[in-house]
Amino acid sequence: MKVAVLFGGTSAERDVSIATGAQVVRALREAGHEVIAVDTARGVLTPAQEQELLTAGVAPVPPELAHLDMLRSGDPTALTGAPEFRDTDVVFLALHGGTGEDGTIQALLDLVGVPYTGSGHLGSALAMDKDVSKRLMRDAGVPTPDWVMAPADASLVGERLGWPVVVKPNRQGSTVGLTVVKRPQDLDAAVELASRYDPEVMIEQFIPGRELTVGILGDEALPVGEIIPKHEIFDYECKYQDGMAEEIFPADLGEDEARAIQLLALKTHRALKLTGYSRVDFRMDADGTFWCLEANTLPGMTATSLLPKAARAAGISFPELCERICELAIEEHRRRRRG
Repeated sequence: MKVAVLFGGTSAERDVSIATGAQVVRALREAGHEVIAVDTARGVLTPAQEQELLTAGVAPVPPELAHLDMLRSGDPTALTGAPEFRDTDVVFLALHGGTGEDGTIQALLDLVGVPYTGSGHLGSALAMDKDVSKRLMRDAGVPTPDWVMAPADASLVGERLGWPVVVKPNRQGSTVGLTVVKRPQDLDAAVELASRYDPEVMIEQFIPGRELTVGILGDEALPVGEIIPKHEIFDYECKYQDGMAEEIFPADLGEDEARAIQLLALKTHRALKLTGYSRVDFRMDADGTFWCLEANTLPGMTATSLLPKAARAAGISFPELCERICELAIEEHRRRRRG
């Protein structure tokens, strides 16, 4: 196959996307495929640019917003006009957040008729919007923590949700801009922080308990994983810095429990109209109830990422996982053309 790997972009998850791109480019080349590396903020990379960018790691904190603003220039639609795209078999989306994950890039690729990995533009948009996705989960019978959207008075939040609460941007991943608020007097500052990353801010009930995750590949659930972070929550640093979280695959669950959470993950995947692959995150409370937090349409594929670890637990190597994701994309593209 000839594969164009798109990564980078200008969202707050740019560094994570670059790290994902580096892993995917290397794996697909090791598997014998022709790969071109494309930063959506800079275009098709020369070998020298590729070496410089793809050897960078993920910093403990997201990039500064001012730095991201500097990258937002040019015409993103020009990417698909590059000569390298003309005979590409599939585009591997290694983007996270922003226009790379909210359906924008997906709609553009649909218009030019290029197969791409992950969900389509509708599913991507639905999953990226936490308010909308939680409504769909609830309608599908998937338990999800209660929530309100800002602005909301602290007394209302306390009465409706209790304390602590999780305050986060409505359309953002990797816990960027997220705060666990334990006192009413800290609510406004947390909302202000989250609003730097998205004008819509969610205030969500905090569910204490075990952090669990389920990867979906095709229409099958991978082994359940458990995350034990060094911090109170599985935050940006714990996600992307070595040694900051223990990730156990398969999770220490009974057979019935594992099957139950896998079925909830599949139900969420289908309710949000996702295709190809995804990762669905949960909390398990003291009573054994699974609460769905969110679905990720383009989960991380870095050295420390959860989906590759879940695949490995199922006997799927990282190059095989990347190849399978590409094959699913080509199959889905053919299905859409027939439909």
